[in-house]
Amino acid sequence: MQADASDRATTQACFEVAQAAAETDDPAGPPWSLQRLRGWLEYPAEPAQTWICGDETSGTVNGWYRLVLPERENRDRASVYLTVHPSARRRGVGTALLRHAAERVARDGRSVLSGGAFQGSASAAFAARAGATPGLVEARRVLILGKIPAGRIASLREQATRAATGYSLLCWDGRIPEEYLDRYAEAENAMADAPHDAGEQPEIWDAARVREQLDNHQRQGRHIYTLVALHDASGQIAAATAVEADPDNPDWGHQLLTAVTRQHRGHRLGLLVKTAMLDWLAVAEPALERIVTGNAAVNRYMIAINEDLGYELLTPSVQGYELPVADLLD
Repeated sequence: MQADASDRATTQACFEVAQAAAETDDPAGPPWSLQRLRGWLEYPAEPAQTWICGDETSGTVNGWYRLVLPERENRDRASVYLTVHPSARRRGVGTALLRHAAERVARDGRSVLSGGAFQGSASAAFAARAGATPGLVEARRVLILGKIPAGRIASLREQATRAATGYSLLCWDGRIPEEYLDRYAEAENAMADAPHDAGEQPEIWDAARVREQLDNHQRQGRHIYTLVALHDASGQIAAATAVEADPDNPDWGHQLLTAVTRQHRGHRLGLLVKTAMLDWLAVAEPALERIVTGNAAVNRYMIAINEDLGYELLTPSVQGYELPVADLLD
């Protein structure tokens, strides 16, 4: 049945399923956060639906999925997050949910269903059995702050600062000021040339879309730190990075966007904003112990920066998958 994403009991049940699945499939990864999950389900950035599969006798939720139907780009496809409680796997729950998702997608005129799974997990095996085509691999890495050698971040920041003459740093705890939204949109648009699966359209950003995103973050109760490098001569935002704090797990942070606009590359701005962010978080989030990030495994530039900072590979990686909707309904 379709879930009411504003119902506390329902989202608690979804959280418990996701948490149990993560403990089995991703024991070393960041723990699930009930607050972040509730915000994600209740206030989606794009039109979304959540459906659950429950035991008719006990009412226990055995699995659920969240379907996102993009309105702007990628109107031929939909993305799905599908999870089944480990105790309910191999009983047809996942198959029923996936077929149901395909039916919903077909009604909306979409032809492709995309998602992801941890490599080597039951979900990856399930995707293979369904006939999904593997796409990009997202290599996850984690920075354990207590393992960074003394002086390492200061040294890297000094190197980056020397290469970044003519740039200034600005930061915001929470909402980005209105006067910077147009310029911040250009930093978001810099992600257009990041690796994507074939056929996937990059998002196109403007000030209105950034404002909409910020409003949504506020509704979700998300706490995001944003830091940018401003080009002094033009006033352009040349680089940006953002990290989200997890209120339920204050020892974990989640790296969001890091981008450098094309015309300002070659000045070590990616390293500059990321080292400056670490200095800021050391003061603003003293309980923080780990930051998790993910990059396409072929994104050598960003991976090199992360490895310079001390990020370590976090396994399993996430494998992307795509499946024609018609194949599921055949």
